[in-house]
Amino acid sequence: MRLAFLLVIACSSPLAAQSSRLGAEIDRRAALVEGKVVTWRRDIHAHPELSNREVRTAQIVAEHLRALGLEVRTGVAHTGVVGVLRGGRPGPVVALRADMDALPVTEEVDVPFASKVRATYNGQDVGVMHACGHDAHVAILMGVAEVLAAMRRDVPGTVKFIFQPAEEGVPAGESGGAAMMIAEGALDDPKPGAIFGLHVFPYPAGEIRYRAGALMASADGLRIVVRGRQTHGAQPWSGIDPIVVASQIVMGLQTITSRQVDITAAPAIVTIGAINGGVRNNIIPDSLVMIGTIRAFDAGVRRDIWMRVRRTAENIAHSAGAVAHVTIDSGPPVTYNDPALTERMTPTLRRVAGAGNVGMAEAKTTAEDFSRYQEKIPGLFFFLGITPPGTDPRSAAPNHSPRFFVDEVAFPVGVRALAHLAVDYLTSTH
Repeated sequence: MRLAFLLVIACSSPLAAQSSRLGAEIDRRAALVEGKVVTWRRDIHAHPELSNREVRTAQIVAEHLRALGLEVRTGVAHTGVVGVLRGGRPGPVVALRADMDALPVTEEVDVPFASKVRATYNGQDVGVMHACGHDAHVAILMGVAEVLAAMRRDVPGTVKFIFQPAEEGVPAGESGGAAMMIAEGALDDPKPGAIFGLHVFPYPAGEIRYRAGALMASADGLRIVVRGRQTHGAQPWSGIDPIVVASQIVMGLQTITSRQVDITAAPAIVTIGAINGGVRNNIIPDSLVMIGTIRAFDAGVRRDIWMRVRRTAENIAHSAGAVAHVTIDSGPPVTYNDPALTERMTPTLRRVAGAGNVGMAEAKTTAEDFSRYQEKIPGLFFFLGITPPGTDPRSAAPNHSPRFFVDEVAFPVGVRALAHLAVDYLTSTH
């Protein structure tokens, strides 16, 4: 028994020593790029670009990766950039991803590099802001690329850097995002065995939160057109009122998650966000349009809700002599962290941030199209806290707010986390 134990130690010691040496080198080089990461982030923040319009950002990324000696492919899913770093030693392939797009939000944060950019979004003049922190994601991953490129001789395998456009959703009539990145080969030649990504979030700065299994919800667009029969508002019996029918449908939809779905198994949400119809107070319109969102944490529950939404809307409309046309736009699936991969890599997160600064995240009903990659290969997505010390995270402006603020002190943790995850995965995969 003692001999077997000694043999195990003897075989594992070189691997442990190698991992420790590479880890120390990552930390040293991460400290060297800290200032660059901040500079990149501020520049990108001051020049935000909407989904599928990330031309300047993509150019900055591509030029940086080329300068590092990576194989670079541009124009993926319109403006996406994929860089490949081939290590000096043979090994597996791992991917790291950052999203690049900003939001149609007018910034209200008082910083010298605040966005003053305006653009047209779906026909409207809007302010543009990195209100979800994608500027930080890009800068952090650029820093990771510089760290690992400087160590390429010792990297045991290949690292793919995926800079993705349109995570926030594409403009009307366009395609893009993670699904298009995958369709255009972002995960091919070579194919990664795993993918890692992070998202800044109003947790305390420098802290990391993760969760095995379902971390973020699926997000599906819902559109219901209710067709009745137009008539005078003073004679409702002469027509079929789609407004009353729509009101009944809204109430009926709420019973799906409150009475029909087992919410102890997986939470779910059906929300109607807008109802548009009619032009005068005394005209019952011929039709109206309702739009909303469906959120779920389980693929089976998600499909079940689709069926129930259609049945509820169509049958309520039929009972009134109206017709309901239901369209469900399948969006990002559940962001699902592979349990085995998560368990395997959690020690890396604790080593990087400190065990006391790593904890379990609550499931989020927001969505992320990082989940598209997780449908193809195992993935781990985690949150990086960016709320300044002295600010209660519960009162901090949330992502997508015009007052969303990122404390840059968290960036070194982000750079080290992604770099260590990549190298630890490559080193421990056989």
